[in-house]
Amino acid sequence: MSSPPYPEDLERPGLVRTGRSTFVRPVRPEDADRLVAFVGGLSRATLAYRSLGPVVRARDDVIRRGAHVDYLNELALVALSGDEIAGLVRYVRDPGEPEHAEVTFTIRDDHQSEGFGRLLLEHIAAAARARGIRVLEADVLADNTRMINVFLGSGFRVESGPPGQIVHFEIAVDPQAQAVARAERREHTAVRRSLRPLLEPRSVAVVGANRGPLTIGHEIVANLLRGGFRGPVFPVNPRAEQVAGTRAYPSVRELPEVPDLALVAVRAEAVPDVVRECAEAGVKAVVVVSTGFGETGVEGRATELELARFARASGMRLVGPNCMGVVNTTPAARLAATFSPALPVPGRVAMSSQSGPLGLAVLDFARRLRLGFSGFVSVGHAVDVSTNDLLQWWEEDPETSVVLLHVETFGNPRRFARIARRVAPRKPIVAVHPGHADAAVDSLFAQSGVIRTRSLQELFDVALLLAHQPPPPGNRVAVITNAGGPAALTVGACEASGLRVPALDERVRHTLRTALSPRADVANPIDLTPVATAAHYRQALDAVLADDGIDAAVVLFMPPLADKPDEVAAAILDAAEAAPGKPVLASFLGGAGVADLLHRGELVVPTYAFPESAAASLGHAAAYQAWRGTPAGVIPDLAGVDPDRARALVAECAPGTVPARTAADLLDSYGIPVRDAVSPGPDAFLSVRADPVFGPVIAFGLTGDYADLMADVAHRITPLSDRDAREMIRSLRAAPLLDGRVGGPGVDLTALEETVLRISAMVEDLPEIESMELRPVRLLPPGDGVAVAHATIQLTDDTRRGVPS
Repeated sequence: MSSPPYPEDLERPGLVRTGRSTFVRPVRPEDADRLVAFVGGLSRATLAYRSLGPVVRARDDVIRRGAHVDYLNELALVALSGDEIAGLVRYVRDPGEPEHAEVTFTIRDDHQSEGFGRLLLEHIAAAARARGIRVLEADVLADNTRMINVFLGSGFRVESGPPGQIVHFEIAVDPQAQAVARAERREHTAVRRSLRPLLEPRSVAVVGANRGPLTIGHEIVANLLRGGFRGPVFPVNPRAEQVAGTRAYPSVRELPEVPDLALVAVRAEAVPDVVRECAEAGVKAVVVVSTGFGETGVEGRATELELARFARASGMRLVGPNCMGVVNTTPAARLAATFSPALPVPGRVAMSSQSGPLGLAVLDFARRLRLGFSGFVSVGHAVDVSTNDLLQWWEEDPETSVVLLHVETFGNPRRFARIARRVAPRKPIVAVHPGHADAAVDSLFAQSGVIRTRSLQELFDVALLLAHQPPPPGNRVAVITNAGGPAALTVGACEASGLRVPALDERVRHTLRTALSPRADVANPIDLTPVATAAHYRQALDAVLADDGIDAAVVLFMPPLADKPDEVAAAILDAAEAAPGKPVLASFLGGAGVADLLHRGELVVPTYAFPESAAASLGHAAAYQAWRGTPAGVIPDLAGVDPDRARALVAECAPGTVPARTAADLLDSYGIPVRDAVSPGPDAFLSVRADPVFGPVIAFGLTGDYADLMADVAHRITPLSDRDAREMIRSLRAAPLLDGRVGGPGVDLTALEETVLRISAMVEDLPEIESMELRPVRLLPPGDGVAVAHATIQLTDDTRRGVPS
């Protein structure tokens, strides 16, 4: 079997426990001298732990041979600190037992106890698993407590031999839930520590700080000073003595202290030298505002990726390039590290934007809406710091209650899903994505509890509600108006947004008839008529918000039909304050400056130019609250699953379509028998495709016109929880045919959900599966299960999946 080429997919940035960044990659032949220097710098104690006994220094030519591996049967990963190796892990496959490999770890003395061992274990375990290795074996001296604790604390299933001078460990690299959870906790802690110099720096340098106003570098310095940043600001310009009234310095090396954060606003060709200078000085975070990188083509993209690799290997985090900076209005920071002419007012909303120019418009629009921000980060091309990182920062930020995302591309969708699922139950995440018919993106957001909007206007409409009012406890809405036409539009918009406008309880109607004008219509919507006063609005709102059958209120006001909008606004605020558990939204049609009237200290009633926007925002909030109120799903342990048998079957197959008998055996290994049956109702299909961005995507639908003409197909991204499987099946428009609401007793939904979960487990265990089609799937009556009549499975030709023959 020929050796695979250099595996670029194993090149990954990493963070150790202390928050220090590094870059992990496979060893390369040109690393031979680095390896010699690495081993030569190890202490005698570290060498003794590595060699399991008396120190014997290897010859340099033997060390150099360690840079030559086949990346399949022997693999070595290095963690870099600048241009030097900080840590090394290597496995060698056992030729007699190809699912086992011996693994060794070596960490440079000055980096021990920082977490490099655990980071490298996670990376080598994932690489080994992808290459058909199931168990890593290691021998460790009994007094090497650091390495022993790495193994025992990893969360992987670990078995150790009897106590002695040398302890033998066997580490099962299948991703156990405990291992995943511990890796996520370690990652979360490391990410937050690594971002502190970026979002809460003690000092800031601006490289490329121009003397002339209205230039990018000058405006960044001016905003830092105007925004009230409490630490020193260092403009860097070799041809200026002052910038914005602040002393300038010729270079980063000549600053009076090492800044935590440096903003770089120089020509693209000068950026690499500036970043290198920052690294040599010890700067911990860099924001590259400069343009001229990935947006210019392939060469520019390669340059920015190399910039990110260097920054991570140098222990720095990097934002950008092609971004507009970082804002953190919280009391701990007061950081306005941006050239935007519009700075946000403090508030409860944080936002990540992947577009630099868009960020300018966003901040200006937010100011006009009076929407306050706790933080705003323009990640630009996001070659390092990403939306995933920022979510983990804002997850624990007490000043942030809502997170907004402008997402153009996903760097690591699965990581996003894990983080968002953890954050969304406590803090709503609202995202706008430019795709309009992307099933994978819809699925990712639906599984993660993320509110997806289709435009920036809709994004901010939802943000206005969630930042200032609670999500509604249900979907029942009361509409209060002084004009019938807008009310009718509002009712239609509510119904289109998944809300209900129910008839009011007779007791509530009696209260309203007693309090309001005789001409008022006390049905729902409640028409107060054009002669309505502020007192009428207050009485109507008090009545409906006290009703257990109403979850929210939308208030419409036509200023031309009534005087004193300020009094009406005050009445609305009073009613909202008296019922803090239910949201109140307003639309003052044709009213200028109304948003100002509906603010009173911390109390804000969001107001919209048109009632349809209010209804759509409330619909999103109600759906989010319903998601949050549903018990979290779990990935269940499934009986009758034999992954070892399945892996053996796959190992015997060539890439391409597997034989029908083998496909049936593979499904049987996961408890899914292939058999035909007579279905009294519609047939279904289940398919899997390996999306290059999102990984395996499962599709489910009914065969025939349902899918072909109505496009009634549900998608989810693996791995699926029991909640995902349940929601996936019930999200079809044809779901009433399945649960018995229409046309008979329905089908065996329990068996169908379990089949979906078994397919998810199968494609997670067998990454070699490129596609799968189960068609038809016979849907049988409750208690009779389901029957897969035919299966087609396609295997990838990825050579990395092989094991030695």
